Amino acid sequence: MKDILIAAFTFLLSIGSFILGIRSLREKGYLFNNSYIFASEQERAKMNKTLLYRQSGIVFLLCGIILLLTAVQALLITKWLTYIIVIMLVATLVYAVISGIVIEKKK
Repeated sequence: MKDILIAAFTFLLSIGSFILGIRSLREKGYLFNNSYIFASEQERAKMNKTLLYRQSGIVFLLCGIILLLTAVQALLITKWLTYIIVIMLVATLVYAVISGIVIEKKK
């Protein structure tokens, strides 16, 4: 029963992450990006928000995939799926750092 509750909760989190990712890729809603959140009003006016929305959207979609895989792993209790989840986590972190550097260089 506990595994089903964990899987259901992570599945709901993955749906939320997919929704945020799709909305970010469409440049709708709040921009969940540290570069934008911590920038002053003058810096926000100069920023290329398209790049920031795209970065946030891709990261949210990757997090949605990770959460979906975690929900499946909680139901199936397989060891090999854990390795895929860890690889996806590392890939998401690497993408976030590299894309952040690329965006900063384009300023």
